[in-house]
Amino acid sequence: MQESDYLQHIAYDSVIFGFSGEKLKILILEYYTAGLFALPGGFVRKNEALNDAVWRGLKERTGLDNIYLEQFYTFGDMARYKPEVMEQIIKGNKKPDQDLSWLLERFLSIAYYALINYEEVIPTPDDLSDSCEWYEVDQLPPLILDHTQIVQKALETLRRNLDRKLVGVNLLPPRFTMKELQQVYEAILGEKIHRGTFQRKMLSLDVLKRHEKQYSGAANKAPFLCSFE
Repeated sequence: MQESDYLQHIAYDSVIFGFSGEKLKILILEYYTAGLFALPGGFVRKNEALNDAVWRGLKERTGLDNIYLEQFYTFGDMARYKPEVMEQIIKGNKKPDQDLSWLLERFLSIAYYALINYEEVIPTPDDLSDSCEWYEVDQLPPLILDHTQIVQKALETLRRNLDRKLVGVNLLPPRFTMKELQQVYEAILGEKIHRGTFQRKMLSLDVLKRHEKQYSGAANKAPFLCSFE
């Protein structure tokens, strides 16, 4: 990474949500030598659009390019400027021949959240980190700088727009049962929902299309498969 390739003082951070079938999870980077954890992020090249930079970073971290992505906030408080944290990461970098001192400067971070199919992801660390792993949203390790606040803001935004944002996104396979959809809602909201109330609500939104039944046991208990219109 060369300073001359990127816009100065602008970064992005991505809260990458995946659904494991039971739990809502987030991809987190770890820096072994520094003992630090962070959200995946990056910088904007001088010859690319901001959204393209985020798409590029997401593909590098997940191996996917069919991802629902939304910008939700810009973080720029002075409290997020802690050059000593980045200095720890640089010292543990595997490429000491690079001049990374520009990373010690102050950066504004434009935050995005992404919704992806958990089963299709190949988590891949970036140039400075050692690993990229899934963590349950309620069991995250301590994160650097203001990354915990970024996660909280992403969750607030996702919950506020839940009905609208689930349409056409990738937390579920193309066809799913009503139970699986309810499990996604419960994982995001962090609470249980009455089955009948949830089904009535989803049907009233007129966003689902019913398909054939999913047979895995007794025929009379086979649920219908659904997809988003």
